[in-house]
Amino acid sequence: MPLALFDLDNTLIAGDSDHGWGEFLAAKNIVNADYYKRMNDQFYCDYQSGQLDMAAYLEFSLAPLGKLSHAELASLHAQFMAEIIEPLWLPKAEVLIQQHHDKGDTLMVITSTNRFVVEPICKKLGIDHIIATELEQQDNQFTGRVSGIPSFKEGKVTRLNEWLKNSSINLSGSSFYSDSINDLPLLELVDHPVAVDPCPQLRKEAVQRGWKIISLRN
Repeated sequence: MPLALFDLDNTLIAGDSDHGWGEFLAAKNIVNADYYKRMNDQFYCDYQSGQLDMAAYLEFSLAPLGKLSHAELASLHAQFMAEIIEPLWLPKAEVLIQQHHDKGDTLMVITSTNRFVVEPICKKLGIDHIIATELEQQDNQFTGRVSGIPSFKEGKVTRLNEWLKNSSINLSGSSFYSDSINDLPLLELVDHPVAVDPCPQLRKEAVQRGWKIISLRN
């Protein structure tokens, strides 16, 4: 059962769920809209260029989660799915996922976005195995802090290796689909790296290395 790994944002969906969540919070005036949108956009630009300070971004982006109850967050996330995520849905991504299901592969989303944001999206895609940035909780509420190692850049490799230690699965025959240069460490690790609608930096790497390049949008 080869392991089929997928990045989520701008790979299986046509946008970034983490950035979209920030825009959603600003639009709903859950946060200081002008400031939050400005900072959210700057962090996203840093991410796209491969220069994101992940610790600073997580401190910024997770803070609102610590101020809302799980019930309030669940209600907001349902709206977020309908208003922000559904328009980003990619039928070709569903076809690709089904192809791996049909082959009997073990499917996993491995994403730097936090589990609260991505888990409902992954469930809708039909993927149960998820490695995401985990959130600290106390007294049944998020604290606004990270738990453990964020699954970002080399952190994806670390978190995946931790998961493999507790699994009968290995990386033989594995594939990883991603759009982002930030995922280069994991793309280099698998047997079948695939660049999906790649950013310019990743497209250049994929061409030089002879990696497969596909589009789930065109």
